Amino acid sequence: MIRGKKPRISKPRSDYFDGLPDDIVVSILTKLSSSASCPADFVSVLMTCRRLNRLGLNPLVLSSAGPETLAVRAGSWSEFAHRFLKQCVTAGSNEACYILGMIRFYCLKDRESGASLMAKAAMRSHAEALYSLAVIQFNGSGGDKKDKDLRAGVALCARAAALGHTNAIRELGHCLQDGYGVPQNVAEGRRILIQANAREFALLLRVASLAQTHPDILSSGSGTGHPLLSDFGCGLAPREAHPASRFLTEWFGSWKSDPGLRMCSYSGCGRPETRSCEFRRCSACSAVNYCSRGCQAQDWRVRHGAVCTPMLEHAYDHDDVADRRAEI
Repeated sequence: MIRGKKPRISKPRSDYFDGLPDDIVVSILTKLSSSASCPADFVSVLMTCRRLNRLGLNPLVLSSAGPETLAVRAGSWSEFAHRFLKQCVTAGSNEACYILGMIRFYCLKDRESGASLMAKAAMRSHAEALYSLAVIQFNGSGGDKKDKDLRAGVALCARAAALGHTNAIRELGHCLQDGYGVPQNVAEGRRILIQANAREFALLLRVASLAQTHPDILSSGSGTGHPLLSDFGCGLAPREAHPASRFLTEWFGSWKSDPGLRMCSYSGCGRPETRSCEFRRCSACSAVNYCSRGCQAQDWRVRHGAVCTPMLEHAYDHDDVADRRAEI
C-alpha cells in the first residue's frame, strides 16, 4: 500500500432484476402465461428463483394462462398437474375451467364436477365450453338415453355460434334443417350451413396469405391438406386441436380406454362414449361413429369422404350424394 491512499473496495454488482417493481414482473409473467407455446415454457420460469415462483402464482398471471400453457399431456398427468389446473381455476381462468372440466367429465368420470367447471367457463362466454356442453346435451352423455335435452343443446349451440364457433354454426344449421330440437326451417338451416363453410374458407384464406411469407406452412399435394383448400389443389395442414381434445385423444388412445366404448372417429375430437352406443354411426358404411355433426363434417373432408365408398356406390343416388356433400 502507498501511504496516504485508501484501499479501493470493489462495489457489488447491482442486480437489475431485483430492482424491478413487482407490478412490472407480474405484467411480464402475465404476457408469458398467455402466449407460452407449452407448459414447460412457463413452469421453467417459475423454477428459476423464489421471487419468480411467488409472482408467477399471482392470480392475475394464472387467470391469463392461454390454452397451450395449460396443455397438460395425458402421459404426464399427476397430482401436481391437477393442483396447478385447480389453482388456475381458482384464479378465474376460463381455459383452465374448460380443460379441467373436460378431463374430469370424460377421463376421471367425475361428471358433476366436470360439467360444473365447463358451465362456469360457458357463463363467461367460452365458445368451446358452450359447444362441448351442447354435445353433452345432444348425446345425453354421462346418463341414459332419456337424459338427452335437444332444446338445451340447440340453445347452447346458438350461443357458441354467436361467438363464431364454426362447428357450433354447422351443428345449428343441421338442427334447423332437420327439425332436431327446434322447429324445422330448411331454408334457414341451409343458409347457416353456407355461413359455416364461408367462415371456415375465409379463415383458411387468411392462413394461406400468411403462408406466402412462410412457405413451410403451405405444402403441395392433396388428401392430407385442409378440407377446403385441398379442393383447390392446396394442401394446408389441419388446424391444431384444442389441448383438451389432445388430452382426451392421448388418454383414451392408451390402455386407459374402456372396452366396449368407442371414441369419436374424428381425430381432432377425442371424446369417448359414456355409455354403449351413445354416438351415431355413419349411415352408409357403419365403420365410423361421431359425437356430433361438426365432427362428422370435419372428418368427411379430412379423411372419411375418400374411403366411404358404400355411400357413393349404393347407399344413395348421385343427386342425394351431391346434396349431402353440399350440406356437410
